[in-house]
Amino acid sequence: MGNPRLKLYNTLTRQKDAFQPIDPDNVRMYVCGPTVYDYAHIGNARPAIVFDLLFRLLRHLYGAKHVTYVRNITDVDDKINVRAARDYPDMPLNEAIALVTARTTEQYHLDVRRLGCLQPTIEPRATDNIAQMQQMISTLIDKGHAYQAGGEVLFDVKSTPQYGALSHRKLEDQQAGARVAVESHKKNPGDFVLWKLSSNNEPGWDSPWGIGRPGWHIECSAMSERYLGEVFDIHGGGLDLIFPHHENENAQSCCTHGTSQMANVWMHNGYLQVEGQKMSKSLGNFITINALLDEDKFGGRSWPGEVLRLAMLMTHYREPIDFSKRKLEEAETLLDKFARKVGDAPADGTADQQIVDALCDDLNFSAAMARLSALEGAQLAATLHLLGFDEYRKSKNADLDEAMIAERIAARLAFLEQKNWSEADAIRDDLLEKGIQLKDGKDPDTGARTTTWEIK
Repeated sequence: MGNPRLKLYNTLTRQKDAFQPIDPDNVRMYVCGPTVYDYAHIGNARPAIVFDLLFRLLRHLYGAKHVTYVRNITDVDDKINVRAARDYPDMPLNEAIALVTARTTEQYHLDVRRLGCLQPTIEPRATDNIAQMQQMISTLIDKGHAYQAGGEVLFDVKSTPQYGALSHRKLEDQQAGARVAVESHKKNPGDFVLWKLSSNNEPGWDSPWGIGRPGWHIECSAMSERYLGEVFDIHGGGLDLIFPHHENENAQSCCTHGTSQMANVWMHNGYLQVEGQKMSKSLGNFITINALLDEDKFGGRSWPGEVLRLAMLMTHYREPIDFSKRKLEEAETLLDKFARKVGDAPADGTADQQIVDALCDDLNFSAAMARLSALEGAQLAATLHLLGFDEYRKSKNADLDEAMIAERIAARLAFLEQKNWSEADAIRDDLLEKGIQLKDGKDPDTGARTTTWEIK
């Protein structure tokens, strides 16, 4: 049976629907992972975080053993070829490609782990699934949905009336342009590459159509079928992937298998910009996850991974996000408060049900946050664990020198007794800079001044 509480916005239907898995004993989700030609940027962090939260929620609802999450690694791509030739000009290209993709993939794993993301159940690499791609292409040719021309195998978009169902685009309305290459050997401007021939200095595999390499779209179709089946529950990725990538995936998968859909639910996270501008290297606001976490390149300092995680989640996943120093500071302040309220309480209890219910409403993290502030101790710890915030509170509590704080408060009280306001204020301000806010009060019995503190 499904879980009637869980409702997800489906890009295909353009509405929020009750989620009913095909098999509740094996809930299956595929998310497009990185193309590892470079270190991942903060825009890449958003789908990793969003779908990790969904993965955690599905595990909570159906059981950890009953959820399969596949996130691929694209390690064959023309951008990778360019990077390999640039970085290792004196090395055979295939060897150079192996070095580039090994380094960037390892960095991606390190980055997303520090963002509080769980490892997917399966993480296939495109280069390990070439045979599956070739089989799918052969099937598409045999069924009349693909053809050879100009040294390529192309998908015929007019061969299926389903094309455009996901993006809600009509073929007749599509204009040739930046995202649709117009070439004379194509039957239709929107036809896309399934297989293309490789030159001597490009990576290639033997195939019935010559030594070549796969197009981008066929990779995800082949990998999702191999590990999740012909039709699965959820396909996720960024909003920019709806067209052409996901549209093309859906078309070729449906035509291969004779199905009406590749996935029952399609989910897409919104765009990211940096302080009001589109992120780009030319504007100097291009930020890798690694640089944000380890270098002083944004806001004059580095930031903990889980601060970035919370900053991303505080904006609903379908909405555009304006990434800023202020947003990171806000997230850090909240995490500091949560860390203080948790203390050393274990995280082995039950997550708060109201927060689970909020997440079941299409990952309504804002509603979850409103409730989160009311929790403390073990229940807060268990809920933070569900949400993917474990390491931050541990490190904050480990770093917190409570004896030092008590000593500073005692010194300030002494200065106040002496009416040495400047020295007392200096201690207060110094602690505030460290994120510790003092609160003065009176002992109800003696009337003496008292001071408590909290993480601001």
